[in-house]
Amino acid sequence: MRRISPSAACAAALLLGVSNAVAQSGSVEKAVGGYGFEEAAKEATGTKDFHSADGHLTFAIVTHTAGNGFFDPVYVGATVAGNLIGAKILLLGSESPTDDPARAIEILNQIVQDPTIDGLIMTTPQVGAYNDIVKAAEAAGIPVATTNSFDGTILDRSAISHTGQDASAAAIAGEALVKCLADKGIEKGSIVLPSSTAMGNIEVNNRVTSAFNAIVKGLKDAGKLDAFKVDAGPENTGIDTNPNDPVSGIVTLFESRGDVVGAFAGNNVFTPALAKAVAQTGMTGKICAYGFDLGPAQQDALKSGDLTGALGQQPFLQGFWPVMQLYLQIDRGIAAANLDTRAQLVTQETVATVGKRFEN
Repeated sequence: MRRISPSAACAAALLLGVSNAVAQSGSVEKAVGGYGFEEAAKEATGTKDFHSADGHLTFAIVTHTAGNGFFDPVYVGATVAGNLIGAKILLLGSESPTDDPARAIEILNQIVQDPTIDGLIMTTPQVGAYNDIVKAAEAAGIPVATTNSFDGTILDRSAISHTGQDASAAAIAGEALVKCLADKGIEKGSIVLPSSTAMGNIEVNNRVTSAFNAIVKGLKDAGKLDAFKVDAGPENTGIDTNPNDPVSGIVTLFESRGDVVGAFAGNNVFTPALAKAVAQTGMTGKICAYGFDLGPAQQDALKSGDLTGALGQQPFLQGFWPVMQLYLQIDRGIAAANLDTRAQLVTQETVATVGKRFEN
């Protein structure tokens, strides 16, 4: 057994003491202003009685399509945030599986009159349609936050937080599509971007434009643009396709071109339809097909190979952050702060990791 000399033991103890002192020397026990952090971190006395004065906060979140699964993680995120702050969250939205702003606005006009509501979160896909709702909420003293789709013209925009993915993120899919063509050794053909401006969703239009620009740039940088025909319609917002029968529309588009090697769809209506059209025309694995959102239909299509890739908006954050933002406005007086949820490119190789905690 090795013996340790008393002097060595004392030296070790001294060094240990110095080490512990150094480790603690940067700790901060109170604010420069003299108050304690524990006390300052407590919720304000009147927060739970804000507006409705019923002893708890109630926030409503209203989306424009609760019927297709995309907003499920949004509702989960809002619920998680509500649980953290002890707030009740009303999960509301159009029952339609496709975009239905009119129904969402109907729900909003009802809920903004509810005296138990302390905060309102809403999607805003129809530009210019929400000012009366904001006016009513402000008149009632209810703070508003928007999420997912962005209306830059909304009343008091700078005072209303927005959580969502900037449409420019669609460029990620455009870049991936160009790489996919190169990986497959495809040297020519048509690349189509079907959509419908009739749906009135400016975000989708901007996504298609961003993807189109990225595809054109990628092909141009590779010196191959002349070999491909990239078509996103006359305004680069999408080739007009019937949103009420998108599968048939895309199949017809494929058949009319005869040489489609790539495609991009910008929302939850046309992406599942694109996958079905790829399968129906026997083009699975033969073309580069990219879309948007990561709902059940998109995940199934990625697994089968009918979709090459899809962009997720990290929608959990689109429910979680607006709730927290409204709480911070009420409890801390913190001004509206925006959050860009960015994009997550998912492929057949990575789709199995999606949705493990209901986050995508």
